[in-house]
Amino acid sequence: MANPLFYAKILLFGEYGIIEDSQGLTLPYSFYKGCLKFGDLQSDFEKKSNRSLKDYADYLENLELPEAFQLDVEQLKFDLAQGMFFDSNIPQGYGVGSSGALVAAVFERYSVQKYDAATIGKDELKELKKVFGLLESYFHGTSSGIDPLICYMNLPILIENRENVDRVAVPAEEKGKGAIFLIDSGTTGETGPMVNIFFEKLKNEGFRRTLKEEFIRYNNACIDAFLKKEVNPLFKNLKKLSMWAYEHLRPMIPEGISNIWKDGLESNAYYLKLCGSGGGGYILGFTQDYEKTEKMLEGFRKEVIYRF
Repeated sequence: MANPLFYAKILLFGEYGIIEDSQGLTLPYSFYKGCLKFGDLQSDFEKKSNRSLKDYADYLENLELPEAFQLDVEQLKFDLAQGMFFDSNIPQGYGVGSSGALVAAVFERYSVQKYDAATIGKDELKELKKVFGLLESYFHGTSSGIDPLICYMNLPILIENRENVDRVAVPAEEKGKGAIFLIDSGTTGETGPMVNIFFEKLKNEGFRRTLKEEFIRYNNACIDAFLKKEVNPLFKNLKKLSMWAYEHLRPMIPEGISNIWKDGLESNAYYLKLCGSGGGGYILGFTQDYEKTEKMLEGFRKEVIYRF
């Protein structure tokens, strides 16, 4: 059996905003990956994965999908009985798409109608996103479908609004002083509770207004500047975005990160933002001088994901 790899994803911009129609920008992250494999289910990891997939197959059996996106659940169940599991090093609860990669792998292998990610048109992408939302909602209670879509396409995707997504060209990396990096908060986060906090906040008219008038404006300006390689406007809006999150999304910022988040804003050496729903997992950092930032963040585990 061919084992296509499905990579993790990084949501660079758009966390929470995409719920309210902001733009989003997301990239595949090949450091972490997963694929469906057959094994003898000797290890606890393999047993647990196989068991979880059997539960997921039961869910899929009762799921109504559009005609063009039907899954061969019978074959999936047969393969699981033969010892199939999802072999993955994507950390769970870290905001990098562990369930998205699993959903993408299952869809790729078991969709009755086969698709070629390279030739999928914009309208089909829109439909696929909806289907992936249904497939992934098993894991989070609700899903936009974006994570599995990124993992499936393995390309940078621009989320134009709540409905529409499209492929996008991201500027090539350069060996400069600047970097986008991940910081490990040291704890895992759960998407469901964080999203519930956000929806509670949305009931407040003042929060809704500042989200629309400030957050979405800064977020979309960051995406525009990043794609155009305009460093000064990018960092100007990143500071506003980071400050807004520090003020309005404090419950989503892991406890051990709060002080260094504030230090970044006060020193202007780097700016932090949520990577996905927050609460734990990874935090995203942006700096124009990674060497200096690295010294300031000594003691935290970091991974550079993009240089400029």
